[in-house]
Amino acid sequence: MNEEAKTSEPQAGPAVSVVGPGDGETIVLGTTRMRVLEDGSHTGHRLAIAESVLAPRTQGPPQHRHAQHDEGFYVLSGTVRFTVGDEDYDATAGTLVMVPPGTPHTFANLTDQPAVMLSTFTPDMYVQYFRDLQEVLDDGRQLTRQANIDAMSRYATEPAPGRA
Repeated sequence: MNEEAKTSEPQAGPAVSVVGPGDGETIVLGTTRMRVLEDGSHTGHRLAIAESVLAPRTQGPPQHRHAQHDEGFYVLSGTVRFTVGDEDYDATAGTLVMVPPGTPHTFANLTDQPAVMLSTFTPDMYVQYFRDLQEVLDDGRQLTRQANIDAMSRYATEPAPGRA
């Protein structure tokens, strides 16, 4: 077989990933339940995806900014309040919020109903942040503001100036 014929043959690639309802890694952080649908292991670490259920009246993380990854939020149900800098946006089902690196942001569910959103992380590095927070809780430690900030710092993330 010549070299040209070898390169035209189908190449084995990464396996297709199928995550069914109820499958995936579950991370519970206080009143937020996250289901990791893709942790980056099937995408060459280019993309991670998680579904989050925010209980009613759930406050989000301190306003922060990421230096090395984009974060996307697609609201599936309910209403999520996104604060980007000094601007508030009430995102209802069907709304996509994309946050580029360096942009200060946070989110919360201020309503009396649960809210569900799909989040993307490109690249995938930030999924480990949520695992780190879960580990703090699993070890019986309190998830303090400082523990949160310490975990963020390991993933090129910091509190937004004046918002820590």
